[in-house]
Amino acid sequence: MAPRSAKLVESQGARTTLLIGYLFLFLAFLAMLLLWTDNRSYWQIGIAYAFIGIGVGLAGTPACHSLTGSVPVRRAGMASGTADLQRDLGGAIMQSILGALLAAGYATAFTAAVGSSPEADQVSSDVQGELTKSFASATATAQQYPNYTDQIIAAAKSSFLQGDDWAYLAGLVAIVLGALLVCFMFPRRDEEQQLLQRYHAEDTAPPATGERA
Repeated sequence: MAPRSAKLVESQGARTTLLIGYLFLFLAFLAMLLLWTDNRSYWQIGIAYAFIGIGVGLAGTPACHSLTGSVPVRRAGMASGTADLQRDLGGAIMQSILGALLAAGYATAFTAAVGSSPEADQVSSDVQGELTKSFASATATAQQYPNYTDQIIAAAKSSFLQGDDWAYLAGLVAIVLGALLVCFMFPRRDEEQQLLQRYHAEDTAPPATGERA
């Protein structure tokens, strides 16, 4: 999709291309939220990945172009570094947020499952802490209690999927906020072309008297 994204940027502008990319990313997270449940078929998993690939492929080029193409040539290195920073730092922050929400959703759902269990009064606080810590911790704990292994694993799977939903919803919110920011703050195609022409004129203008080339 990246080569097609470059052509869209030329014909429609970076703003429109970014919004189309955001649309596919929104569809990807929506597919995860609605389709990624237990015992799903491959196409229901793969379609979300396909949407992610299309969305990132479309949005990546205009996101980079909006920085490197909107500064004079002498500042292209700074713009490129800024693009790398926003991608790496932004990705790390969003992964941390989504991971924290997944863990919180899992712990909340498993705590509720333990509380509604007929054997809730037999579960000590230490055991409950291990069960709600993570899916891996719950499976390890399940091996220590063979009589309840199936119940623990089933509750862990259900809780993990509920935690997933928290992360997917947060992703949808982040995508909508990003799309609104692009929609209202990003220059339209004509304004973008004017900015690029202005920077091009600055790059090609002869240096002022006494200024080094």
